[in-house]
Amino acid sequence: MNPTQAPNRCRLVLIAPPSSSPERVLSALAGGDVASLILPQGEIDDATFQSFAEKIVPAAQQEGVAVILAGEPRIAARVHADGIHVEGSKDTIGDLIEKHQGKMMVGSGGVTTRDDALELGELQPDYIFFGRFNYDNKPEPHPRNLKLGGWWSEMVEVPCIVLAGSTIESVIDVAAAGVDFVAVSAAVYGDGIDPAVAVARANALLEEQAPQFES
Repeated sequence: MNPTQAPNRCRLVLIAPPSSSPERVLSALAGGDVASLILPQGEIDDATFQSFAEKIVPAAQQEGVAVILAGEPRIAARVHADGIHVEGSKDTIGDLIEKHQGKMMVGSGGVTTRDDALELGELQPDYIFFGRFNYDNKPEPHPRNLKLGGWWSEMVEVPCIVLAGSTIESVIDVAAAGVDFVAVSAAVYGDGIDPAVAVARANALLEEQAPQFES
């Protein structure tokens, strides 16, 4: 269950592997505060992905968690998701922002340099994501993503999400960079991990060690 008042520090974003069951995805929310849940479509066909999302979106929203779909934008509209995550050319992303912003959140990523990040920021997405889905296979966050996230948070008002590593303790490295949100996937949904326990641990670490945002 999420608190009625969001904590004034870096918050969690969960990235659910498409191979997970809806029940396992949702079980993580019992561990405490989660800002949002990203559902990547991956290689799943549209019908299967829509069915997967339909089982998750209303249940997560009931817990106060925003759900963002990284896949076919029309599916996000059909399942009443809170937002879409898009990557691609600047023109493609710009078109989707123009079409959907105001109706749902539109976030993006896929950039690896400051120049590319600033170009994307000019489009005014609701957030920018530093990292790549399924690339949190090392214990620590990627140093490039940490540097980009820290720099971005100092320079730009658009919120950013930075991908953590495969250990739950790596959320502290991300939070220390001063970013708005830390994304976790393998550290919560990896084999042999209890998602709720992992989320509870992440929140405890953030409460103890993450910098507080200025009021």
